[in-house]
Amino acid sequence: MAKKENKFTKLELAWILYDVGNSAFTMLACSLVTVWFKQLALSDGVSQANATAYWSYVASIVTILVAIIGPVCGTIADNKGFKKPIFTTSLAIGVATCIATGLVTSWKAFLIVFIAAKVAYQACNVFYDAMLTDVTTDEHMDVVSSQGFAWGYIGSCLPFAVALVFYMAGEGMLGGFTVSQRLAKIIGFGVTGIWWLAVTIPLLKNYEQKYYVLPQKGAIKDCFKRIKDSIVKIVKTDKKVLYFLLAFFLYIDGVNTIIDDAVNIGTFLGLNDVGLIIMLLCTQVVAFAFSLIFSQLSKKYETVKLIQVCIVGYFLVSIYAIFLQNLWQFAIMAFGVGMFQGAIQALSRSYYGKIIPPDNAGEYFGIYDIFSKGASFLGTLLIGIVTQMTNSINIAVGCLAFFFIAGLFLIRVADKTPIKK
Repeated sequence: MAKKENKFTKLELAWILYDVGNSAFTMLACSLVTVWFKQLALSDGVSQANATAYWSYVASIVTILVAIIGPVCGTIADNKGFKKPIFTTSLAIGVATCIATGLVTSWKAFLIVFIAAKVAYQACNVFYDAMLTDVTTDEHMDVVSSQGFAWGYIGSCLPFAVALVFYMAGEGMLGGFTVSQRLAKIIGFGVTGIWWLAVTIPLLKNYEQKYYVLPQKGAIKDCFKRIKDSIVKIVKTDKKVLYFLLAFFLYIDGVNTIIDDAVNIGTFLGLNDVGLIIMLLCTQVVAFAFSLIFSQLSKKYETVKLIQVCIVGYFLVSIYAIFLQNLWQFAIMAFGVGMFQGAIQALSRSYYGKIIPPDNAGEYFGIYDIFSKGASFLGTLLIGIVTQMTNSINIAVGCLAFFFIAGLFLIRVADKTPIKK
């Protein structure tokens, strides 16, 4: 009997719930973490422009590290019985370093520990994305992927609201309820780490690897050989995968950069920290609603067409950012970002999952992660360099429009190319 389109299995629900956990870390990293870092850096005599650039460079370092380890770990995880243990190990490291970030007191140590947390978080995402082929079907993949992002956005609001309350208390904004800034930071990271771990438990209990390759002698050597063979195959024969990855590399650049640097942009312009963070919290609600809308639209329209709509939306956001000056303009930009951020990530993930061989999902999603994080490397590096050269973050964000134009062209090429699995 065919599964009803709107019903989710226990495993699908557990997979969706994980997004509620890791999105809490994403929300903190895109907002309060930036503020806490700049407080530490500025108090130590670092200029605003340099602090902005350093934060962008940290994102670039994370990108390089994940691009190196992602495909290797993903390929190893494709071996029978490997995916769950490696995912669990990455999760443990991520949660531990997330909590530890709240304990350090210098801006340099803060960056080092946060880099470790972000790398572990990104590694978890490689394995989590690769689980998608195990937990659902091709027909249900768009909906499940979109629901993950949707509930991730709204679910992340709860631990973030706790972190925000203590941040405001640390800044003396809540009248008689005050705490030290250090305690506020410890609680913010602590609540986020504990939440991330707690909501992952159902996935750890229910997930079993369905697609896999049998382990071979010389597993590490075989791992690198399989990565090489897959890359050669993609370049020579799997043109649809190749053109999609090139398109994805370009358009996700702007997406990740705008999301990661949202508060960085606002603080550089001198906008109110709490106002910025509240606007981003509202953006989560917008992203939740529009992720559900695009989830429904994916039942009626081709995935690639919806991806193109999102690319155009982000192109307009990047152009609008050139003229950004005040908090209300920032709110409009944040609303635009929220409309498309969940949809473009969810639909890209599910579209890719449909055009790759499921037995090698970990390996292929490791390659996918190179293109995803490699794009972030270029975007954040661009923000840092252009900001230091022009002292204008508006111009830097506006430059991202070129990536969306090129990405739109290549996704059209990919759409016309047949699948070769």
